[in-house]
Amino acid sequence: MHHYEARGMRARFGRADLIGIAVVIALAAAAAGFRMATIEPRAYVGLCAAAHAPLVCAPRHAVLWLQYERLFGFPALLLGLLAFAFASRALGVAGAALGIVAVINYNGTEGIVGAALALWGWLEAAMPAAFDRGEGQRHARE
Repeated sequence: MHHYEARGMRARFGRADLIGIAVVIALAAAAAGFRMATIEPRAYVGLCAAAHAPLVCAPRHAVLWLQYERLFGFPALLLGLLAFAFASRALGVAGAALGIVAVINYNGTEGIVGAALALWGWLEAAMPAAFDRGEGQRHARE
């Protein structure tokens, strides 16, 4: 059994990580705001069905189509798997952001798994270089 020092296992967040957190929060807020403003109000159903629909109906239609085709969830899951596999900050940010957007747009199953894997990969990328990342793999083979 191994005993790790608490400071040896702590992820170190730098400026890139703080920017990543800001990106995730901004995209989640934008998705939630757009959904509450244009998709949930029933008035937009009639407006967007009219012959001369307002300009906002085009992105509304695109979001609803992406939601129906599960094209928020599956890419989030793919990004999450890649972030997890390669311990990448950039893929972690992208996967976490798209995963949360997927959950907001009712692609929750794939979205939440993708976001969780992306966050795991992001944290792995933030681990100090002195920490031996391969130890878990060695134990798995034993």
